[in-house]
Amino acid sequence: MIEAVTPSARQARIGLLQVSLAGILWGTGGLANQIIREHTPMSVATVSAWRMGIAAVVLIGTVLLGRHLPALRASIRDRPGTAAFVGGCTAGYQALYFWAVTEVGVTVATVVSLGLAPVVLTLWESRAGRPSARRLVVLAAALTGLVLVSLSAHAGVTGPRPALGVALACASGLAYAVATHVGRPLATSTAPLILTTMTTTVGAAVLLPLALAGGGPWLGSDLTSWAVLGYLGVFTMALAYALLYAGLRTTSPSSAVIATLLEPVTAAIVAALILSERVGVLGLIGIGLILAAVAGLGERVDTP
Repeated sequence: MIEAVTPSARQARIGLLQVSLAGILWGTGGLANQIIREHTPMSVATVSAWRMGIAAVVLIGTVLLGRHLPALRASIRDRPGTAAFVGGCTAGYQALYFWAVTEVGVTVATVVSLGLAPVVLTLWESRAGRPSARRLVVLAAALTGLVLVSLSAHAGVTGPRPALGVALACASGLAYAVATHVGRPLATSTAPLILTTMTTTVGAAVLLPLALAGGGPWLGSDLTSWAVLGYLGVFTMALAYALLYAGLRTTSPSSAVIATLLEPVTAAIVAALILSERVGVLGLIGIGLILAAVAGLGERVDTP
């Protein structure tokens, strides 16, 4: 177990970098999902279940090989309910987001789900007093950038049931905020590998019934599908969440969710470079605003 200590400015910046790297890895997930669906018509729930399942297997294997099983047992014994709750929220906000996309479209689902979390956490962390002017400027820049990037990347995309989609996106954003807030105390007292293993295993168990209920196919049809599923599990789940939890040891939850807005930035850049999708002027402005907001977090050194 790791004792919680007050982070130094250098540790806080390293934590912010770790969270930012997690957001960048998540941003490659959209392209990976698209590649899978071009080869095998798996449902989003099935892909998500495989992603978390593969990550859980890799993480458990790493725990066994590294002889960290006693630490894992101790953590499960100490706070089993909290770890299970965070894992359930992690699976929940992913499933709710992808469901929201089918009902209201990518743009609205992304803006509402990713945009709601930093607002909720900023308000929560500022409940004893008003947030600073700098914090509000950073938050406004990040949210404006998110809107511009989302609109630029998915202009005109809508869904059949907007009201339901917005409600699902709100639920996803709230679950994301809660998972980050509740997960931070665990992150400050538990090694990232151990915490990621616990929450990912729970998340995989939650998503598996949803994948089975959604219907097949449940297996990849070729080597490409399996290779990309492996990438999703190892890099966008196991490694990304280990980085997130490592960063949360020295980064406040509200700063962490703002930093992870690098996810849509990365997705837009990857789409432009690999799929030749045009980002546009508004998209470039949005990318600049999000990058400036993350840089502003680093300058502020927002230690919790």
